[in-house]
Amino acid sequence: MEYKIFGKTGFKVSSIGMGTYYDFSYIIVSRIFGIKMHRERSIAALRLGLENGINLIDTAEIYETEPLVAEAIKGYKRDEIFIATKVWPTHLRYNNVIKACENSLKRLQTNYIDLYQIHWYNPRVPLEETMKAMEYLVDVGKIRYIGISNFNLEQTIRAQNSLKKYDLVSTQMRYNLLERNIEKDILPYCIKNNIAILAYYPLAHGKLSKLSPNYENIFKEIQKKYGNKTPAQIALNWLLSKHDIVFPIPRASNPVHVKENLEAAGWRLSKEDLVLLDEITF
Repeated sequence: MEYKIFGKTGFKVSSIGMGTYYDFSYIIVSRIFGIKMHRERSIAALRLGLENGINLIDTAEIYETEPLVAEAIKGYKRDEIFIATKVWPTHLRYNNVIKACENSLKRLQTNYIDLYQIHWYNPRVPLEETMKAMEYLVDVGKIRYIGISNFNLEQTIRAQNSLKKYDLVSTQMRYNLLERNIEKDILPYCIKNNIAILAYYPLAHGKLSKLSPNYENIFKEIQKKYGNKTPAQIALNWLLSKHDIVFPIPRASNPVHVKENLEAAGWRLSKEDLVLLDEITF
């Protein structure tokens, strides 16, 4: 596995992480019935990634997967793993942020969270209030770094300006070969300000895991050049090859898929192949 510095943190994380949003039905069944569907398989997937050098894991209080992450990381050195989780937008008042963080710490069975992110912007709560709580959590050692998720450019700038003592180190956005909206404004801003981007849905809900008539010829041509890489590996490497600040976090729910994702790192697409992929019309 290859590693690179995560934004302004100075922490080296794997260039590919593991996401733990499984699906809406998983959340509902877990919340109502207390059942973690495919629990053992999901833990096995996370452990396979850890065993092969992936040290970046993303979760959230709403996902109902923080306990799975806690189970998966047992036996590993905590200071070598970078755990990111998120606070839900209904918990953004000062005291609620602190309480939500403490609950996440309990579920994760850890003393600190590496990256604590605001999951979605909430217009009803002043960002200054939320960020004051986030900075308090850094002060007392319960979190190390502050991030955001699903913020537009204006909201991102406001979030950054609302911090008084610490930097905004990351944003988490939907970004893949099919969905490139962030390239218009958020990506250039993050490059300029060294804000890391966690790219979720990097395989576009599985659409990029298989060949499509729209880009089949281009993918097949590229596959031949790089040792018959799979469509998923090419799509993930496209993100890695384009920008150093981007860290794709494909879902880790199946060891087979995690093993495939591992082979997306350690090589780079040529500039010519990036141009070919960029010009695909979907």
